Amino acid sequence: MFDSLADLSTKLSATGYFIDPVMVQVVFLAAKLKKPLLLEGPAGSGKTQLALSVAAAAATHVERLQCYRGVTESQAIGSFDEGLQRLYMEFSKSQHESWQILQASLKGRDFFRAGPLMRALECERPCVLLIDELDKVDDGFEAMLLEILSAWQLSIPEFGTVEARSIPFVVLTSNEERRLGDPIRRRSLYVRVEHPTPQRESEIIASRTPNANAEFHREMAGIALSFRNYSLEKPPSVSEMIDFANALQLLGADHVTEEHRDVLLPFLAKTEKDRRHLLLREGFKSLLDDGARFAQKMAVEGGPHS
Repeated sequence: MFDSLADLSTKLSATGYFIDPVMVQVVFLAAKLKKPLLLEGPAGSGKTQLALSVAAAAATHVERLQCYRGVTESQAIGSFDEGLQRLYMEFSKSQHESWQILQASLKGRDFFRAGPLMRALECERPCVLLIDELDKVDDGFEAMLLEILSAWQLSIPEFGTVEARSIPFVVLTSNEERRLGDPIRRRSLYVRVEHPTPQRESEIIASRTPNANAEFHREMAGIALSFRNYSLEKPPSVSEMIDFANALQLLGADHVTEEHRDVLLPFLAKTEKDRRHLLLREGFKSLLDDGARFAQKMAVEGGPHS
């Protein structure tokens, strides 16, 4: 998918996704060795965005399996379209020599509606297969993935074995609601993903708000750090901080003040408990003060765009 480390780094940066040099090397090796990448860490730390950015950098598309409690193998792999089968039977009653021939026709690819796993294997050129929030499914569903992640094929009852036309770049993400099994871990390159450092977050926000100045970018990164250190039920993600920065720009503000509190709380307080904490007289102000101190520290230490 990528010719060299420099090629990957340049193309990822062009998408607005900034990672450290070690992570660039891990992504490059995963692509070259055709190994799944297992990203584990808190929600909102950029795991899903990495998969989307790799796809954009490689000029390919994403096949996404969004995991949730109750998702079925049929939704992941695909299933026969029974309505289409019945319609075909109705209009071809007299066109087949025997029931066996008709039955065999009904089990063909034309009647199978592929899910994201099968679509990823059928791509003529490699895509990115994102299996998002794998920790939300049970052990049985997780075990179903082992065949595709090791043999690059799917064995489907009544249909047969689907072998990969191209091998996708696989990204597995987990928010750690439960521990993933060792078989998945053995097949993957494991990476722990945390929220970015303030310096890195300042770079990310700068790429999304290019019209703002460096002081504004540092302030946003400082506020992000202070909010995450405040023990909120739902700490702000990188994407929420980008929304927060864009909201300030739309309001014509280049600095956060206490007067902005009520209109900006919907961007950062996503539970009633967090909202009440931030509505306390000193709650919001103290976080802004902490954010300002972090920003000043970055400027002194020679942070991005200082």
